[in-house]
Amino acid sequence: MKISEIYNMDIYSDGGQYLGEVKDAIINLQNGEVSRLLMEEWKNSSEEEVKKTLYHKSVLFRNVKNIGDVVLVSSSKQQSSESVSGNEAEDLSRKR
Repeated sequence: MKISEIYNMDIYSDGGQYLGEVKDAIINLQNGEVSRLLMEEWKNSSEEEVKKTLYHKSVLFRNVKNIGDVVLVSSSKQQSSESVSGNEAEDLSRKR
């Protein structure tokens, strides 16, 4: 599946909660894998804004359980918002 095929798909937790729509993705170019799905379009912002987006408006791709008519992700809040490290936010905010 191409990443472009999941843009605008609804994202639901496995508990049935609507989380948003896929608007963008973060791809780790070193290993060629999708690391996060974003529920808002990516904007080059300050480190603080990047952290907010990563924490509140993204899901880790490794938490995706299934992609079909919708994107189904693990409902564990800890899993879906973990790893918003300062390094990740700093790296992403620097790439303007």
